Amino acid sequence: MKRVGLYFGTFNPIHIGHLVIANFMAYHTDLDEVWLVVSPQNPMKKAKSLLPDHHRLRMAQLAIKENERLYVSDIEFGLQKPSYTYLTLRALKEGFADHQFSLIMGEDNLRILSKWKNHEEIVANYPIKVYPRLGDEEIEPLGHFKGDIEICKAPLMKISSTFIRNSIRDHKDVRYLIPEPVINYVGSNFLYEKEKDTE
Repeated sequence: MKRVGLYFGTFNPIHIGHLVIANFMAYHTDLDEVWLVVSPQNPMKKAKSLLPDHHRLRMAQLAIKENERLYVSDIEFGLQKPSYTYLTLRALKEGFADHQFSLIMGEDNLRILSKWKNHEEIVANYPIKVYPRLGDEEIEPLGHFKGDIEICKAPLMKISSTFIRNSIRDHKDVRYLIPEPVINYVGSNFLYEKEKDTE
């Protein structure tokens, strides 16, 4: 079975921090591929600052175009909103019966996993690969989760999509923070030119 790691995000926009984590998981763990799942709406985040789905999808596709082990998925675009991970996993399992899916998430998300809708179903059926957040030297095992949870020492960068969006609005140089094809796409489509946000 093909082992696929699922890295969920709004990718608004996708940046080097996302790509470093995805690439690490694809090449430094037992995964065969990593799929970046572009979410229309995170139930725990406000949607007001989100670009339209097709822009965020296209930027993600441009960012990973040259990497044969990274793939971008738009499966959540056809599912109910807001996006609940357990429903996405059910749809993927039905559509890709010959794939073994794992979840990729940050340590901060692992600690609030009990707030996710039907989190018991997720933990019982899918391995979870966790990367630490900056400043977290060690992640202590969470005893109340009995699933397959692996701590991965992925290299991290302190980069936020909010900082990038606001920098673009202020006409600041964002090269090295997002891939050049994404910078070109943002510029040619006049993205992120509205007022600043703090999300």
